[in-house]
Amino acid sequence: MDQTLPKLLQRIALEHPEIASQYSKDENGDFKPTLYKDYYQNALDFGAGLLSVGVKRGDHVGLIADDRKEWSVASMGIMAIGAVDVPRGCDATEKDLAYILSFAECKTVVAENQAQIKKILGLRGQLPALKQLICMEEIPAAELQFAADCGVETFTFEKISQLGKGFRIENPARVENELAAGSWDDTATIIFTSGTTGEPKGVILSHGNFLTQLDELPERITLHPGDKALCVLPVWHAFQRLVEYVILISAAATCYSKPIGSVLLPDFQKLNPQIMPGVPRVFEALYEGILRAMRKAGGITLVMFKLFVKIGILFSQIDRILFNKTAVFAKQNKVALFIALIIPWILLWPLNKLGNILVFKKIQAKLGNAFKAGVSGGGALPPAVDNFFWAVGVEVVEGYGLTETAPVISVRPMPKPIFGTVGKPIRGVEARIVDDNGNVLPAGVKGSLQVRGGTVMKGYYNKPDLTAKVIDKDGWFDTGDIGMLTINGEITLRGRKKDTIVLRGGENIEPLPIEMRMAESQYISQAVVLGQDQNGIDQRYLVALIVPDQEEIKGFAKENGINYSSYKELLASPEINKLIEDQIKDLINAKSGFKMYERISKFALLDEPFAVGKELSAKQEVMRHRLNALYSKEIKELYR
Repeated sequence: MDQTLPKLLQRIALEHPEIASQYSKDENGDFKPTLYKDYYQNALDFGAGLLSVGVKRGDHVGLIADDRKEWSVASMGIMAIGAVDVPRGCDATEKDLAYILSFAECKTVVAENQAQIKKILGLRGQLPALKQLICMEEIPAAELQFAADCGVETFTFEKISQLGKGFRIENPARVENELAAGSWDDTATIIFTSGTTGEPKGVILSHGNFLTQLDELPERITLHPGDKALCVLPVWHAFQRLVEYVILISAAATCYSKPIGSVLLPDFQKLNPQIMPGVPRVFEALYEGILRAMRKAGGITLVMFKLFVKIGILFSQIDRILFNKTAVFAKQNKVALFIALIIPWILLWPLNKLGNILVFKKIQAKLGNAFKAGVSGGGALPPAVDNFFWAVGVEVVEGYGLTETAPVISVRPMPKPIFGTVGKPIRGVEARIVDDNGNVLPAGVKGSLQVRGGTVMKGYYNKPDLTAKVIDKDGWFDTGDIGMLTINGEITLRGRKKDTIVLRGGENIEPLPIEMRMAESQYISQAVVLGQDQNGIDQRYLVALIVPDQEEIKGFAKENGINYSSYKELLASPEINKLIEDQIKDLINAKSGFKMYERISKFALLDEPFAVGKELSAKQEVMRHRLNALYSKEIKELYR
């Protein structure tokens, strides 16, 4: 196996020089390819340029940018010379940037644009190590002068690449020799966690951490040379980064888009990709968009859609049980199951085929004629979304991992997905479930999920105490997740330990299943379940902060003749509150598997959606620790 990521790029560029490695948009919005041979040479030029301005093996280089072709060139160039990239997106706050760049002691920082240059220079007093800034775009004269006044040397990305070309002529094979000197255990990157639990932690990941996953992942996420992957995740995040390496080892192409319907769907039509990796919210939005379009169509179209989706879901549920494609936690009488289910399966099969011809093929066509699967990661995929796509014949496989595991622990394989799980651990990784005393639990018993293997981080940068808390002497890493193993070894997740709510009566509740169930309502866009007041004191009952679906709420108001002067006033109306209350009661009840103490007693309706950088992390995960401060008034009212 290749010993470093730049060595992997070197091999693929030699084997597939004329195949596109990336497709990125030009100034006209048209996708233009970058060939593997050019990607490799561009990375070497950039790495050589860094050598020419004094960057050395082991140096930490900040990389503050969003999805664009220069990001991969910069990252590979940094790693090719044995340096370490420290990435973050353009949405990073000044507080986060000051902490990350100073804590990681970055002397050189590559930034995307003028806004990032200005932001970083504004923090100059908090960044004593900073000596050089490299901008992917042109730097205005005012910023050049400001940088000079701050004692910071500035370069454009293009200038560094030009310096690199000259350096390679004057120092033949120098950068190639640096690349050759790299080894499996060398640090590739320090990725700071998104801060969903407070202060970001710098996760040290080696080349080997990433490459371990590339032994088996190409078997589970199947791509071929020349295939395309439409990518909408933040490129600095561990999930997207690993996705790019899976694409690389397959000699396929990364195609950058955005998780916005008006951009994503046209890009699908232009590129006709084979896969699309994304966080669950991307697939939820796609699901909600389809449902909304059907409701707008109305009439016989809506009736047929609802009927065939119900048939498709029922058929796929039976099909999964019959053909071993669903999670199993205890031994089953397969003969009895077969006898009970084969007749319904036979009766539903032609109806499901008819639904595919009349309805589902139209949905599939929206994703082009080459689409193989969506790959969901970075959070839990709601069962309703999973069930829907399975029923309509659009494959979405769910993966699982953390930044600390570089990030993949497991993923449902595209050739044989097992519903209700995130698949077995990949080769090179072990998983176990333990109780609070560290005793290993059998299949079907819920507990703490621990993993061990080649993907587990080297540790938290300059935080040996925190590293010791999560990795024991035998190398087992505590994921912080609650889960179970099936009898076949697949992992199924039940929530995060840090999110567990303990009510005053002693009941332990995982909020995630309740939140995902509420979000199945067409009128609820996002929901967060709470069990404490704004002072963090446990209460007797659960409450929820709910972001309604504005379009659906306004549609309901129009249909029911509700007059209002503002959306905020509409949300305060008795009719809308009764609507949401009824929706919650219909979804969270004993019939749907929820206990009495898991019901929502009160809720507050929020008139603004959760936003990245405020309530959400970069991968659109709720940062629960921020909610008490942001919504202290609403929470206080709920517990009055």
